[in-house]
Parts: sequence; structure tokens; C-alpha cells
Amino acid sequence: MAVKNVSFSLNEGELLAIVGANGAGKTSVLNAIMGLVSVHSGKVIFNGVDITNLKPWERSRMGISIVPEGARPFADMTVMENLQIGAMMLDKSEARRKMEWVFELFPRLAERKKQLAKTLSGGEKQMLAIGRALVGRVKLLIMDEVSLGLMPLLVTEMFNVIKKLKEERLTILLAEQNTRKALQVADEVCVMQNGSIILKGKTQELIDSEQIRKAYLGI
Repeated sequence: MAVKNVSFSLNEGELLAIVGANGAGKTSVLNAIMGLVSVHSGKVIFNGVDITNLKPWERSRMGISIVPEGARPFADMTVMENLQIGAMMLDKSEARRKMEWVFELFPRLAERKKQLAKTLSGGEKQMLAIGRALVGRVKLLIMDEVSLGLMPLLVTEMFNVIKKLKEERLTILLAEQNTRKALQVADEVCVMQNGSIILKGKTQELIDSEQIRKAYLGI
């Protein structure tokens, strides 16, 4: 069992960050919410509905989208084809509007519409993974380690996009090793260690405690 005694809630329009070292259990929690791994006990509630036993695609239709660790776009499809898959449930006009919005967030994707995903750089693949998650009717955006393996300039760019999404009141659940960056965007924070949440609270409250900063947040 990868995680135990994990419990938290996320309000609509807010961003909750789960931080912790590699192997702490962050990805397992996200995958459980998305339905990619089984839950042995407890429940996953979304908008008041128990979704614990729903399939991943059923959760997706309810508006839950995930940006997986390592991006993982469909390698042998173009940028545009990847985005079209994300927009499959939309009518043409809504899909077009969502595509335009994604291209505003990531102008480089607009420049590479016809390019195969496997030929993109690491940063561009991450942009595409985020864009693919956004083009649907997303109500909850789950993001797993968006800074992983990226150069500092691209990490800053990714978090600038996250700030824009937050300004648009998108509900976001973010798992991230880069604690400093996560704290810059999060309303609330959960600290994970060895598969359990050992600390949680409002971001500013945690930052204001010197003892907590040094012991758990590494800042």
C-alpha cells in the first residue's frame, strides 16, 4: 500500500499543493483521485458525488483532467491531434474557442501545430500535456510534477501559466517537489512523507512559522 491516512478537501476556485520528496506518495494520491489506481479504503468525493468506483474516463467526463508526471503526450500524433483528443466531447465552436485559449497560453504550441509530439522538447511536451488537459470541460485540473526535468526558465514559465489559470478561478490540485514554486501559487498546502500527510494548512500560515519552514518546507 503506497499511502495511508490521506484526507484533504479542495474548494472550488482554489489551488491546493501537495509537496514532499520523491517517493512520498504524491503521485499515488493523484492517480487514486483520477481512478488510475484502486482505493483500498476511504472515498473520493467530487462535487458531492462519490466517484470512488468510477472508471477514469467517467471521471474525465465529469470534468476531472490530469497532467501526468512526465507529460506523456501521444508521441506519434501532431500537436493539433493531441489537442483534438482533449476536446473530443466539445462541439466545434467550443473546441475552437478552447484551442485559441490554449494557444494564447502557449504560443509555441501554435507554432508547432503540425509537428509530431515526439519531436518536441521537454518543455514543449509539458505545455502540450497541460493544453490537452485544458481543452476539455475541465472543472478540476490535476497537475503532477510540472517542473520535473525542466530548466529554471521553463519552470518559471510553467508557474506563470498556473498563476493565470488560478486567476481564472480554475480549481487546481498540484503535486510538486519544487516547494518554493508551489508555495508561490497555492492557497493551501499538504506536506507528505512516507505515504502520509504530516502537515496541512493555509499557505501563509505555514510560511509564517519559522519552525515549520525549516522542518518541513525546506525554506
